[in-house]
Amino acid sequence: MNPANENFYLSKTEPNKSCLLALRSIILRLSPDITETVKYGMPCFCYKKKMFCYLWTDKKTAEPYILMVEGMLLSHPKLEAGSRARMKILSVNPNQDLDIDTIKEVLQEGLTLYRNGTIQVK
Repeated sequence: MNPANENFYLSKTEPNKSCLLALRSIILRLSPDITETVKYGMPCFCYKKKMFCYLWTDKKTAEPYILMVEGMLLSHPKLEAGSRARMKILSVNPNQDLDIDTIKEVLQEGLTLYRNGTIQVK
């Protein structure tokens, strides 16, 4: 893990720190083509160098979420668009067990867009 990413995770308090680290692990295990970097001060995960998703915490609730870059192309019922034009989020309650099935469903649905050519990758 690069120092900028490490600082992001280590700066969080529990239970958010553990939750974000678990989400990071889930995302990175999806595919060997997923890499991690930092964009806009938050962990960004890329699929074949194309932005895929971010991890962040909500300003009001301080709860973690996964921000799906091409969220508007996804139809999972747990995704929220809010006022965003392109992206959607999957909120995660750090005080409850992670809903691994839902998290993986959303991430796999997103990956499919890149794998089937809907989102062009290099």
